[in-house]
This record gives sequence, C-alpha cells and structure tokens, in this order.
Amino acid sequence: MNTELLGVIVMFLGTLLLALPLGKYIAKVYAGEHVWTDLIFGPVEKMFFKVSHIDVRREMTWQQHLVAMLTINLIWFLWAMFCLVNQNWLPLNPDHIAAQTPDQAFNTAISFLVNCNLQHYSGESGASYFTQVYGLMFLQFVSAGTGMAAAAVVFNALRERTTDKLGNFYNYFLKSCTRILLPICIVIATVHIFEGTPMTFKGMDTMVTMQGDTVHVSRGPVAPFVAIKHLGTNGGGFFGANSAHPLENPSYLTNMVQMIAQVLIPFAMVFAMGFYLRRKKLAWVIWSVMTIGFLALVIPTINAEVHGNPEISKMGISQPLGNMEGKEVRFGARASAYWSIATTVISTGSVNSMHDSFMPLSGMNMLLGMMVNSFYGGVGVGFLNFYVYLILAVFIGGLMVGRTPEFLGKKVEAKEMKIAMIVALLHPFLILAGTAIASHLAAHDTPMGWWMMGADGKPLHATAWLNNPRYHGFSEMLYEYTSASANNGSGFEGLGDNNPFWNISTGIILILSRFVPIIGPVAIAGLLAGKKYIPESAGTLKPDTATFGLLILAVKIIIAALAFFPALALGPIAEWLSL
Repeated sequence: MNTELLGVIVMFLGTLLLALPLGKYIAKVYAGEHVWTDLIFGPVEKMFFKVSHIDVRREMTWQQHLVAMLTINLIWFLWAMFCLVNQNWLPLNPDHIAAQTPDQAFNTAISFLVNCNLQHYSGESGASYFTQVYGLMFLQFVSAGTGMAAAAVVFNALRERTTDKLGNFYNYFLKSCTRILLPICIVIATVHIFEGTPMTFKGMDTMVTMQGDTVHVSRGPVAPFVAIKHLGTNGGGFFGANSAHPLENPSYLTNMVQMIAQVLIPFAMVFAMGFYLRRKKLAWVIWSVMTIGFLALVIPTINAEVHGNPEISKMGISQPLGNMEGKEVRFGARASAYWSIATTVISTGSVNSMHDSFMPLSGMNMLLGMMVNSFYGGVGVGFLNFYVYLILAVFIGGLMVGRTPEFLGKKVEAKEMKIAMIVALLHPFLILAGTAIASHLAAHDTPMGWWMMGADGKPLHATAWLNNPRYHGFSEMLYEYTSASANNGSGFEGLGDNNPFWNISTGIILILSRFVPIIGPVAIAGLLAGKKYIPESAGTLKPDTATFGLLILAVKIIIAALAFFPALALGPIAEWLSL
C-alpha cells in the first residue's frame, strides 16, 4: 500500500524536477538562442526549409500564423484519410487489415489530427502498420508540434513591446518536432524496447499459452508509437487496450516512464513561458493554480478507488487491493487512479485501466478534469486554454479594483473579452448540446436508419449504443462528448460508438473544439501585442501574486460549476447516490 503511494509521489515529483530544465531549454529554442541540439538538427532544419522554400527570417502577423496552421492541417487530414480508406492495398499490412469505412476514417483522421485520438476501432485490428506509422504516428508528432507552435506565438506576443510581427510559424513548428519531441521520444522508445515492447514490422506471432491453447498475438512498431503518444499528449493506442496492454506497457517502470512523459511538456511549457518572458514568479503562480486543481481531483479519486466498491463489500467480499475491476494488478488501484486523472486533466486520453469500471465519483472527477480542460492541459494548447481563463480573471479583477483591465502592460478591452467568452462558452456548448441530442434519441429509442446499422446490415434503434442503462448510460454519452470536446480521446467503453452517428457527430465537435481554442488565444495575444505598452503602476493588478492565482481558480470553478453541474448530477452524482 505504502509502496504504491510512494510510486505516485515519485512520478509527480520526478516530472517537476525534469520539467524545470526542460522549460528553460524550450524557452531558448523558441527565442533562437544557442542550444546543444543546434549541431545535430540545425542542418536538417535548414534542408527542410530550403526544399520547401520557407524563409524563417520572415516574421508573420497573428493572422498569417493561423492561415499557415490551418492550411497545413488540411493537407495532413487529406493524407490521413487516404491512408485509412486505402490501407487494405497499401504496403506494410502483413495481417491484412481491411480499409476503414468513410465515416470511421473521417473520425480517426480528425481525431489524430486534432491531438485527441478518440479511437472508434481497436488499434491492432483497425489500422495497418503503414497507417499506424506513416499516417497516425506522423499525426501524433505534427499535432503536438502545432499546439506547441501556437503557444510559442502567444509567448512572443506577451513580450513587453508593441509589434504585429510574432515570429515564424514554420520555424516554431519544426523546432518543436525536431528539438523537443524527437530527442525525448528516442529515449522513451529505447526504454520500452529494453522492457519488452515490440519493435518489428512482422505480422502476428503464434504462441501456445500455459493452458495449451494456440493464440495469435499482434505486434508491430509499437515502441516509437507509445513514446510520441504520451510525450505529445496524444493518447492513441497501438493496441485496443491502450497502455493496459502488456506489450504496450509491460512493467511498472514503463508505466512510470509513460506517466512522466505525458505530464512533462505540459509542466515544462508553463515554466518555458516564465523563462521566455523573464517572469518566473508568474509561471509558478500559473503552475500552482493548475496543481491545486489537479490535486483536488486526484486525491479523492485515489481515495475512492482504494476503498473499493461498497456493493461488493455488502456481499461480504473483502477488497484489500481496492476497486480492481478493469485494472491491472501490476499497477494497482493507486497508480491507476493517478493515471486516470492525469490523462484526463492533461488531455492525453491514454488509459492503463478501464475508466468505465471506476467508481462514480472517480468518473465525475475525470469528467471535471476534461470539462475545465486547463489544469496543465495538452502540449501547448493547455496553456492556451488557461490563457483564456487568465484574460477573464484579468477583466473581472480590473472591474473589482475600478481600473481598465490590464495584462502585462496591455489593456484588455471589449474585442479581447468577446473572443475569450466565445472560446470559454464553446466548450460547454459542444459537450452539453451533443449529450442532449444523444440522450433525446436514446430516451425515445429512435430508429437510426443509416446512422446506426447492425452486424446483419439492418438499422438499429438508438438504445443499441448503450450497454448500461440509467445513470451510467447517461455518463457514457456525456463522457464521449466531453472527451471529444477536450481533445482527450479516452472513453467509457460501454458505449457502442463505431457507427456513423457517433463518428460524424464527435468528428464535428473535434474540429471545432481544437481550432477555435487555438485561434481565439492567438488572436487575443496578437491584438494585445499591437497595443501600446503601459508600464505597471501602484494601481496595476499584478498577475504574479497568490491573490490573482486564487481569482483565476475561482473563475475556473464558477464557470465549470455553472455549466456542468446539472449534467454531472444526472450522471455520476446520481449513480453515486444510488449505491
């Protein structure tokens, strides 16, 4: 018991200790300062820019950054769709995986493009090696690089000067991939290979179990896939069971490496902002607010899972290991509970246990982590989501002290507030609107027609996608749309989601919930950068204080509570009260 808890503490503190020097390194990379990777990756980057005719010395406005980002993401989407719908005849398909249907391919391509990886298929049987490596693993790199590049643009805009030139998007993007993601991924993949994670292009292997049964075991180029899925907070599993699979996560050591990897860059990006702006105290305030929110979710979740299921206790069955349904014995209840909150708070979405089997309040905490979506958050975009709450807090704080709201010497006015409110309200709108539509269809057992077909080719009714009735069934639908809107990708897998209704509806939410929250903060930062710098005075609301940190936390809690409490009351809270 104590060893399990010690492992959780070591993972958290280890991440923090690694994130501090990494944050300083990231700040130097984005500032164009000399770093040790110049010698290795400098020539490679120059070759890329020369071949693509990109002049990285040409700085872009915030509008040009967004055009570049959206254009290149469209090209990547088309490439991923091509791979998915043609993988049956493309190379590197030793297990003869069939092509995905258009609606499933649409969902998969969008999901990996937007850093969500909401997989409506089982990894080893739904994607060939070619698709996994050149389609999906590629997208896991570039989607992470896109988020980090967008954060770098905001860092640049927050500097104390007036300008409309905010660096070069392609420069930030490529350096995010080559200087930050790739070197760390090589280390993570190497550790996994030595621990037994497969790295081969051979097909299924035939093995005989201890019972004497002959089974076919899937394998493939798993190790590098696992590395970027966590470091880039993507979360897409090479296998259907994700990191609960013994070949994707073979040991407690790999479990710790994966856990640290998925939290590392979200931590480091906050400190990178502090180093880049030379405002280390502000970085610590932001990190502390995020950490308070994280601990407020993870501590009760660990407690709930350790005490087990009261319904099983009523049967006279002892649960010394806690609630172990859907969990791996080699990880235990504590490490699994810690992972469940980290992966939902950070928008990774990978799992080392089945979230559908957690206690109701644990499920509520996972949902809250995704609903707030800025306690650390995904690589780059986690800071962007927090930045929106920060602007809202600045506005409220300015009104409270009777001054025009200011942040880092720039006045926050109506235009910036309108953008911030649109971004802040879009997230609950997408989640609640999607859940309301799905719940209405299920409650009326609506015949779905083409939108949901059975294995026999006949249309089904909406209740067919629910394997669990009542409160938990509602929670499954709420979780699916929350996961999609938060770019998370995990799920309560009692939901039957591989059909046109869920593939298309979540796909639309994935697009909106990815790009609007990037466009909004970049636009706000760009507008503020163009304004005249105003030096701080005695009456200025300082953002690097504990008081301001508490104000941000209060804004987060109020927005989440007002928007999501009714839905949570109908799902996980009602389920908990019914135990």
